[in-house]
Amino acid sequence: MTKTAWVFPGQGSQKIGMGIDLLDLPAAKAKFKQAKEILGWSITEICETQKEKLSQTLYTQPCLYVVESLLADEMFAHSFQPDIVAGHSLGEYVALYVAGVFDFETGLRLIKKRAELMNNATDGQMAALMGFDQKQLEYELQKTENVVLANDNNSAQVVISGRPEAVETLLNNIKVKRAVKLNVSGAFHSHLMESASIEFKKVLESVEFADAKFPIISNFEPIATIDAATIKKRLTQQMTNGVRWRETSLEMQKEEVEKVIEIGPGKVLTGIIKRTCPDFKLANVNSLKDIKAQVKS
Repeated sequence: MTKTAWVFPGQGSQKIGMGIDLLDLPAAKAKFKQAKEILGWSITEICETQKEKLSQTLYTQPCLYVVESLLADEMFAHSFQPDIVAGHSLGEYVALYVAGVFDFETGLRLIKKRAELMNNATDGQMAALMGFDQKQLEYELQKTENVVLANDNNSAQVVISGRPEAVETLLNNIKVKRAVKLNVSGAFHSHLMESASIEFKKVLESVEFADAKFPIISNFEPIATIDAATIKKRLTQQMTNGVRWRETSLEMQKEEVEKVIEIGPGKVLTGIIKRTCPDFKLANVNSLKDIKAQVKS
């Protein structure tokens, strides 16, 4: 059988209309209701009509967690299952839910707190860089204070994170084919998230993790594991350290993965994985229609 990885995208992949087709499923409808009780607001209302709110960290993270989790549930309902899982930033929490490390409610409560803390961590900037000289970027990162590599997505795409003036300085000092400043509230995956990370660690320590049913590749240390203690330790480092997605792709290759299915809105992860591992078979599941297409393939 084809060894398959399921991967889950993070903040930035959200889009209006995501998850609305799931409302026809009784199990999904029940979890949307449960989510409303936990959050105090409706995932479906935000996803259906409120584009501005959907782009705000406070709402984006819970919406993505719920929609991606429900899509994964439906994949299981159609007798699919992964051999290995991974998620990009927020998506790592969906991967942990899918692997049975914690249940849906626990994951959503963690994401609710994570979103609140990150939303309050202002005075930061992030920028995506496409087409650059790796050595020049490394040199500028070393000599420029208060800016770090937040996402190492592949050899041609990274994200930097830091204080706005530091990000601006670095952008002025390197040659880059394209730079896009991200619409985020803070400098995620950097030392500027330290206070939020300390608060969140206290929350994580109160949650019991189970060993994973499938190996998980974490953002902080991209080496596959099922050990609960290792998974929790790595997750406590995620908020202040970079997402090592290029290495995640290579770890999947090392684990002899042949097919990668991105579960969630958009095609960001399959796009960046393709550059690192061009021989992978890639598929995307954004909706019920996509799941039915997987059944037929």
